[in-house]
Amino acid sequence: MISIITAVHNGLSFNRIFVDYLKKYTKSGYELIIIDNNSTDGSREFFQKSGAKVIANKENYSYPVCQNQGIEIATGEYLFFLNNDLTVSPGWDTRLIETARRHEVDILSGCGIENMGTPAITQQVQRKWKRCKNLLSPLGFGQRNLLFMHRLMYGNWEAFCEKRFHAFEHQVMEGIVGNNVMMTKKAIQTMGLWDERIQAADFDLFIRTKKRSLETGDIKPCHIDLSVYIHHFIRMTVKYAVKPKPFTDSANLISLADKWSAEELKALSPKDAV
Repeated sequence: MISIITAVHNGLSFNRIFVDYLKKYTKSGYELIIIDNNSTDGSREFFQKSGAKVIANKENYSYPVCQNQGIEIATGEYLFFLNNDLTVSPGWDTRLIETARRHEVDILSGCGIENMGTPAITQQVQRKWKRCKNLLSPLGFGQRNLLFMHRLMYGNWEAFCEKRFHAFEHQVMEGIVGNNVMMTKKAIQTMGLWDERIQAADFDLFIRTKKRSLETGDIKPCHIDLSVYIHHFIRMTVKYAVKPKPFTDSANLISLADKWSAEELKALSPKDAV
């Protein structure tokens, strides 16, 4: 079984799409762990009715705090940290697990709009998504319109994902796509929890693992599976949510530059970062 850990603060339309795609395309048995940061639009009740394990926070907490809350109750062999504004592809979970095994990596992301493997292809996909999004955003962020954007972008979703998979079958590159991160239990035991001081905890995780891989060699850096595509609506939930509340733990947050020197960030960042 796998554990899927997701933090939410409103975004009911995105949440419904997210769950629909998980149910349709996840092959493994899974537990869905939702960290609800005091949603006011019915999202908490929706997830409770859908059978998810819901951690009901009374305030809105930062990304790493929520991920660590999920880790505390997760029982799966593999932990998937997913944003709620995603659509997964057919067999996404088993394909990522197979890629991790083949390359002996313990932290892996699927590719997507943020990183397609090369700057040129990534820019091409980002431009297309921007056109689709800008065309339909004036119609609002209801579930029907979001799915229309998705169809306009990809056409046949299953065919698009299969074409991508067969073109890049299990190929990887160093990097991380923060909206979806798979970690083995070994990775969590080796690296510890997410750093709760860093909102950009995904990039921090890459720097941490890259540094450790060079110094001790007991874990490989984070990688991206170029064959498993996961769509991200990208920041649209911020526009959808009604005045998102500031993070309750904002006083504890520091920047990457406060933790890492400029030299470390330059030396340890993904070489093909887009």
